[in-house]
Amino acid sequence: MPRRRRILATLPSLAIILIVIFILFNIYVKSHSKFTSNNATTLHDSPLSQIQFSLLIGILTRADAYDRRHFLRLVYGIQSSPIAKIDVKFVFCNLTKPEQQILISLEILRYNDIIILNCSENMNSGKTYTYFSSLPKILPHRYDYVMKADDDVYLRLAPLALSLSVQPRSDLYYGFVIPCPSMNPFVHYMSGMGFVLSWDLVEWIQESEIPAKDIVGPEDRLVGKWFNMGKKAKNRFSNKPAMYDYPGTNGRCSHELIPDTIAVHRLKRWDQWLNVLSYFNVTRQLQQSKLYTI
Repeated sequence: MPRRRRILATLPSLAIILIVIFILFNIYVKSHSKFTSNNATTLHDSPLSQIQFSLLIGILTRADAYDRRHFLRLVYGIQSSPIAKIDVKFVFCNLTKPEQQILISLEILRYNDIIILNCSENMNSGKTYTYFSSLPKILPHRYDYVMKADDDVYLRLAPLALSLSVQPRSDLYYGFVIPCPSMNPFVHYMSGMGFVLSWDLVEWIQESEIPAKDIVGPEDRLVGKWFNMGKKAKNRFSNKPAMYDYPGTNGRCSHELIPDTIAVHRLKRWDQWLNVLSYFNVTRQLQQSKLYTI
């Protein structure tokens, strides 16, 4: 009987302990659930979740243009867009010199931003055709858009992405229409300074006999001709005045620098590049440091 009384006496204490354990367990579960929920929200709201499309920018250049590539890596390496995944690659034809094998191999190892096409270096003898027609075969994945750009053009990636965000994802031909005074994107073609194609048009260039049989001549004019012959690129957009030639370099294709710029072309000299970069204040994010005085 005494033992039974002792057991009964301890029951209230056990009940209290169990209640406390139950309360603590519930607090833990709710806290863990809240933590998981907060993490999910953070991931959902992360910059990656804002990506709307992907863009490959192929800058057509020459293998020997080492200084220009390194400079452009600085120019584009400090740019990004919150709404687009943008890859910038340098594009040239087969290597022809022993030193290129070593130096460009080092670049590939360090930056992985080079595409070497199976062609002989040229401007108007098929390089642009080889570029577009090769991409579906050599790229590890497709892009929503592909751009061809010259190495003497300055592209502002965030405004470019913003302007593309409202464009169709198919049958798109986007750029700066030639002739210079024209505002009609269907007459005649987009300037070679930099034009964008949707992925389906890149695939069409690879598959169609129309471009394959007509690759010699001014490369930008030919692209427009291909689309007209194939009844392609029904969605065309000329982004004037945001795309233009550097002031004073090309008549009516040129105008003064403007804040809404997307592309400035014909930057042949360093003083022109410095003027453009200064105008857009590209180093404004530079932080003060005891390591340097600028």
